[in-house]
Amino acid sequence: MPPVYWKDRVAFDEAKPAKADLWRGDRLFAGLNCFLAGQAQLLHAHAGADKFYLVLRGNGAFEVGGESFAAGPGALVPAAADVAHAVRNDGPEPLVVLTVIAPPPGRR
Repeated sequence: MPPVYWKDRVAFDEAKPAKADLWRGDRLFAGLNCFLAGQAQLLHAHAGADKFYLVLRGNGAFEVGGESFAAGPGALVPAAADVAHAVRNDGPEPLVVLTVIAPPPGRR
């Protein structure tokens, strides 16, 4: 399988945060979440699945398990299975995060 370049998959949608699948296996999913200024992923949890965000570009406001903090490029933000988490782009620049979930959504 040839490599996938995340920069080739970045896309934005004025109406809502955009998502782009990078890779899906039986035990792991990787994709991009792309946020324009003011866009957010609402508080949610993944039953039985661990997740992390890796900030690739921009700065985001994250909430994980009731704790809120800012994170920028290079920051890894983990959310264990069943722990509520959310992401918001409060800044003026686009926010791009790599999202990894294991096991993948729909594979439990």
